[in-house]
Amino acid sequence: MKNANQAYIIVGKIGAAYGVHGWLKIYVYTEFDSSILDYQPWHLQQNNGPWTPVNIESARAHGKGLIVKLTGINSPEEARQLTGALIAVTRSQLPRLKENEYYWSDLIGLTVINKNGATLGKVIYLMATGSNDVLVVKGDREHAIPYLPGKVVTRVDLDKQEIHVDWELL
Repeated sequence: MKNANQAYIIVGKIGAAYGVHGWLKIYVYTEFDSSILDYQPWHLQQNNGPWTPVNIESARAHGKGLIVKLTGINSPEEARQLTGALIAVTRSQLPRLKENEYYWSDLIGLTVINKNGATLGKVIYLMATGSNDVLVVKGDREHAIPYLPGKVVTRVDLDKQEIHVDWELL
């Protein structure tokens, strides 16, 4: 995932080739799997290389995930070459959020500070748990902090790259 200041927002990753016509399994990082299909073109990055735009020719639900057919990818051999590529969209493709709402990518990398002024570390990723999202923060140790605005998360300051929390060091 990328910081808010970066042009590309990672929304998924390409998995294995599927079938004989160049289809690909997709690991989706968005809340609703099918919403990733709303944004075209996708941009793919392999091995920290340049972002390359691609278009979706066809897509469908498959089990608990998605499979897609990208334009110009017509064989399992071509599809396998994309395995592991990151899928991103540009920030301008995403809907504008209401005040005090953030994309997960906005929060990755922010410094987390508790109410006593102690730095807990940086957000390395977020995870959905069903009841609420969780910030995973890595500093001297790793913390799993519930993302509960107004309760645990008291302030997000994107300009200062900080998240303030009501959370004690253990």
